Amino acid sequence: MPFGTRTLNDGRKIPEIGFGTWKIPQDACNGQVTQGIEVGFDHIDTAQAYQNEEQTGQAIAAAGLKREELWVTTKFSGRLGTGASAVRKSCLESLQKLGLDYIDLYLIHSPRLCDGDIRGTWKEMEKLKKEGLVKSIGVSNFEIKDLKVLLKHADIKPVVNQILYHPYVSASTQPLIDFQDDHDIAFEGYSGLIPLTGRQGGPVDKPVDEIAKRLGLQPEQVLLAWSRAKGAIIVTTSSRSDRLTRYLGVGDVKLTDEDIHSIDKAGRKGEEKEKVWQMCKTAGKVVLLGGLGVYGLAKYVL
Repeated sequence: MPFGTRTLNDGRKIPEIGFGTWKIPQDACNGQVTQGIEVGFDHIDTAQAYQNEEQTGQAIAAAGLKREELWVTTKFSGRLGTGASAVRKSCLESLQKLGLDYIDLYLIHSPRLCDGDIRGTWKEMEKLKKEGLVKSIGVSNFEIKDLKVLLKHADIKPVVNQILYHPYVSASTQPLIDFQDDHDIAFEGYSGLIPLTGRQGGPVDKPVDEIAKRLGLQPEQVLLAWSRAKGAIIVTTSSRSDRLTRYLGVGDVKLTDEDIHSIDKAGRKGEEKEKVWQMCKTAGKVVLLGGLGVYGLAKYVL
């Protein structure tokens, strides 16, 4: 069946796939968001940091949809300052740029934007929800330690945590997802196509290609279907309408347990290789610096 909605812990229903505006230049954003809406996306994800909220808002206005027909997410990204004192003015600026009376989902883009005061920053988020300026509130890129601090003081729980999610980080991310499940916090996954766009030639390629061939799909559809099967609310993007149409078609794709396991296994293998590579890079730097230190000492002594 096509992509549906997910019921969040505040009772609101979020579309299970969203069109993201990250990295879209201002001069292309209006057209690309318009295209996304035209092919069928009813969930738009943007942010203060992307610097294209105004163009996103222009596309939303031109679409002529009823407000309730489109879910709009944006994020407090610290461009007008960080910490609790910057939350409200940032939200008001986003509303003005988007041309909206309310935001469906407002996120703290990163815990570092709280300036060490997660409690105070979240209280400002709660105020926005109580005032009706935003309908739902959540976070992005929070780790377990950050969520523990937030939940200890929250009157309103975050509905989502939007995080990096693809097969090469799945295993290391699982404890965070388990924690969120225990507290009824959904997870949105961004950059789910990294194995195709940034890590080509890795272990995940083989099972994804085999599954794609068997099911008559494109590899990106298999990766998005895997993300969906793992429980992610997907945030993705493309400048091409044919790809966006294929992304939406993933709602009709059903992977087997064996398919999911094979991608999981390949992802773990790739993650382990990445850890070894990072360790080697670190060790190489230490050896290099150590060598330079010895050279410098010898030069000084001799």
